[in-house]
Amino acid sequence: MTAAASSRPAQASAARQATGLLTYLLVGLYFGTVLVKSEAASWYRIQEMFRFQDIHMFGLIGSAVLTGLVTTTLLRRFGRTRDGEAVHVTDKEPGWKRYVLGGGTFGVGWGLAGVCPGPVFALLGSGVWGMLVVLAFALLGTYLYGVLRDKLPH
Repeated sequence: MTAAASSRPAQASAARQATGLLTYLLVGLYFGTVLVKSEAASWYRIQEMFRFQDIHMFGLIGSAVLTGLVTTTLLRRFGRTRDGEAVHVTDKEPGWKRYVLGGGTFGVGWGLAGVCPGPVFALLGSGVWGMLVVLAFALLGTYLYGVLRDKLPH
């Protein structure tokens, strides 16, 4: 076997990986555009939701929950990705502490920042530079979770 023949599988794998990354980039750009255009990333819309002044965000969140339910049901039923890899969705052990701590932390962060973590990059892309502070603290929180993970209820 020649060196050129043995490098072909590696080149094909690298091309597939690059195509996959490009696909994720395009999907991310599309998702960010949808977040901005649907006003899901709008601080004003989020404040209206928290004050129960408008139903807009409740409809968006409800459609996201419905999409998650359908997707999880399909994953549990068929159990394979499009590449044929097995998918295992494990049930969580019951317990209220993790839900109260996690939901409370998420809610306080969302209320203080005015956005959930999802649209931070979309808002940065829209020129809302104050989101750099939110991103910094989201990264700090992720790091602290990694450090304290063994001490937290799961």
